[in-house]
Amino acid sequence: MRHDEMIGKVQALAQLPDRGTAERAAHAVVATLAERLPAGLARHVAAQLPPDMAAAMREAVDASAGPDSGTSAERFGLTAFAGRVAVRAGTDEETALREAAAVMEVLDAALAPELTERMDGALPADIRELLPVERAVQDTGRSD
Repeated sequence: MRHDEMIGKVQALAQLPDRGTAERAAHAVVATLAERLPAGLARHVAAQLPPDMAAAMREAVDASAGPDSGTSAERFGLTAFAGRVAVRAGTDEETALREAAAVMEVLDAALAPELTERMDGALPADIRELLPVERAVQDTGRSD
């Protein structure tokens, strides 16, 4: 999926007023995901994103895990996730959660299914609540 298409979908799904807000939201979410996912997995996700979104994800990976780490990931839940997205996007946590759900839905459609499943498996149940409903329902049988 191309960058313009992804940002347009985020804008529509989150009902954001303009593309700039949608772009800030998308970058905030992918950067925060990069901190929560194992570094190697985050780099695989970044490889399937448009260049500027990939760069935001890689920068966050490098800042949190270091360039040689393939397994470490910060452990935090939905509250911290929302707080980090809100700070990065310049919004409140409630808005950040709505925007994050929109970005996660767009990522779900844009990434290869097997990569999306690996990403889902690396996230705790409360952050998986941001996934599209049909995927979140599929994942309810898993334990963390």
